[in-house]
Amino acid sequence: MSEKYEAHETSKQEISITKESVEGLMETVRRLYLADDIPWVIGYSGGKDSTATLQLVWLALKDLPKYKFRKKIHIINTDTLVESPVVSQWVKRSLQILDEAAQEQGLPFVTHRLTPEMDNTYWVNFIGRGYPFPRKQLRWCTDRLKIQPVNNFVKNKIAEHGEIILVIGTRKAESANRARTMTYYEKLRVRELLSPSQTMANELVFTPLENWNDNDVWVFLMQYTNPWGYSNKELLTLYRGATADGECPMMVEKGLPSCGKSRFGCWVCTMVEKDKSMEAMIANDEEKAWLAPLLEFRNKFGDETKDRERRSFRKMTGALFGSYKQLHHGPYKKEIREEWLRDLLSIQKEINENAPNEFKDLELISLPELRNIRRIWVFEKHEFDDALPRIYEEVIGKPFDDPEWTASEDFRKNEWDILKDVVNELYPDEELAFEMAYSLIDTENQSKSLNKRRGVLQGLEDCIKKTFYKNEEDATNYYMNKMVRKKELGGKYNEKALDDTYDEADAEEEEQ
Repeated sequence: MSEKYEAHETSKQEISITKESVEGLMETVRRLYLADDIPWVIGYSGGKDSTATLQLVWLALKDLPKYKFRKKIHIINTDTLVESPVVSQWVKRSLQILDEAAQEQGLPFVTHRLTPEMDNTYWVNFIGRGYPFPRKQLRWCTDRLKIQPVNNFVKNKIAEHGEIILVIGTRKAESANRARTMTYYEKLRVRELLSPSQTMANELVFTPLENWNDNDVWVFLMQYTNPWGYSNKELLTLYRGATADGECPMMVEKGLPSCGKSRFGCWVCTMVEKDKSMEAMIANDEEKAWLAPLLEFRNKFGDETKDRERRSFRKMTGALFGSYKQLHHGPYKKEIREEWLRDLLSIQKEINENAPNEFKDLELISLPELRNIRRIWVFEKHEFDDALPRIYEEVIGKPFDDPEWTASEDFRKNEWDILKDVVNELYPDEELAFEMAYSLIDTENQSKSLNKRRGVLQGLEDCIKKTFYKNEEDATNYYMNKMVRKKELGGKYNEKALDDTYDEADAEEEEQ
């Protein structure tokens, strides 16, 4: 490694690290590690920043005498269960190799794969409960899929040890907002290089790469051999494959961007207009053409122009809420949720049959998730036709395995179809008449089968309150008249609902 990497630079981000600065940083890592008995937790995603962070710590500690390893270093990886399959496979292999290498080298690293609770995953919320796809005003995914699993792990370690030090690869050069936040918490540091956590007491944060730019990260990864035996060159290839033009001109030609701007994340992510990394992977490598159905599915359900018509005009609880003469829509309708599930299972089957061998057993949605979705549909949404096992068998070609299922068999698909035909014939213009009928029947039946008569009258009343509207127009008029009455009587009311200065486009923007 040369003293200064002047031969490898770009006009945008020159190389700022030197051999001496890296070795000095390693000495800082050693000093912090040996200073106390507080365990470390390193966040590892498998990407370039977290890999460089872990590699720096590993190299700093690998030559220490074994008796000085008085505390564990926990390597945590959060698997949202909807990660890009290619990246997810990469990370799973790396965690296995990390564990093996740590044992062989006698180092205090131990890996942990964190996942969301099975009743709170992306698919359980999206397909099961019918949550609208995440967007800026309704970003329900990050907390459930990423933050909660990490916080639960950290809380357990804090409860066990009283305090932890979180080591992450956050860098100021990532964005102006990130730089401002990091600079602010630098001022609050209680110990050398250790900032207080933004969200949790008794958690200190160490960001060893805070002053590095993208080029610094790549130079470090290329110049220092990965100490646990994983290939940093393969990581570079992975980033190159996720770059639109298939190039990764890292620190070679001036004026060209580095690979560092590629972002890997959830393949279902609708927080961005396009999944550019997956698009690039498919375009740059024929062997990754099997990813195309995932991209198409994501674009299909992420189409905001069609989203309103796919959702109920009531909220999850059945309540109405609106603004600018229009109701805000709530969860996805039954037929839409079933369509999403059928599409997802079909893609999973196609991948299992046609993808490379290493993805033959890929699960886009797991059995525990499917079982949770089934329970939400039948017990919470009263959809006693129990469609999930039927959809699963039709698509996958084998019976749905659910050994703990104990629901009453009094009413199922045949009874559902008969009831639907009768209600639709009697009330052809009543949009919610069938939902009212099956909800009332199932509420009564659940109380009978579970021997829980207490509260059944309230349950029946709730069903009626949710479904007594003729259609969306009727519900809108009911809600707006309610706001008018509240205003006239001097009560608290939703002013936006009665605002005549906004049109339909404004209302849709407000809802999104």
